[in-house]
Amino acid sequence: MHVYHIPGPAPMLTNTYLAVDDGGTAVAVDPAADVQQYRDSLAAHGAHLAAILLTHGHYDHVGSAQALKDATGAPIYMGLADAAHSRLLPMRPEQIDHGLGDGQILTFGGLSLQVLATPGHSAGSCCFLCGDVLFSGDTLFAGDIGRTDLDNSDPDAMAATMQRLWQTFIRSQAVQVLPGHGPFSSMAEELAGNYYLRRYGAR
Repeated sequence: MHVYHIPGPAPMLTNTYLAVDDGGTAVAVDPAADVQQYRDSLAAHGAHLAAILLTHGHYDHVGSAQALKDATGAPIYMGLADAAHSRLLPMRPEQIDHGLGDGQILTFGGLSLQVLATPGHSAGSCCFLCGDVLFSGDTLFAGDIGRTDLDNSDPDAMAATMQRLWQTFIRSQAVQVLPGHGPFSSMAEELAGNYYLRRYGAR
């Protein structure tokens, strides 16, 4: 698998990604940049888009999802708990093609992604684990976590999510963390130095 980073526009600078297998099957994660950037990257790598995966429903992570679907025909996947939330704008709930459940395995060509339900930043937040890469959205950042003071956020749910991530990855730390904002990290770095992950996970 090859992962290509496509940053979203200022001021949010959302990290968005294309994951492409060796056969040219691709998925987009949290498309927020101009659609032409994804089309150019797909063409450059001889790839076709099989799915659009949304880690959650906030506007800065879904901004070009519908336009990318219109351009490629790829269906949109997202945790349904976020689909009716106002921050989903400019999308509408009926534009979500498939809801996501915890533990669900999504397979597209040679790409296999496990859905981890990680509520806290939003009720329907998900992470996607694909091999040794975790697309963590706004759940886990380098040295930080997503905000929990927003409408549809839940600090207690985030604490439980941190505990779950600790238990899930404490024995498999060789995972790259690709968050929704900021620098990339690794699970080894976060388990060792992320205050929130250690506070809630190690108890």
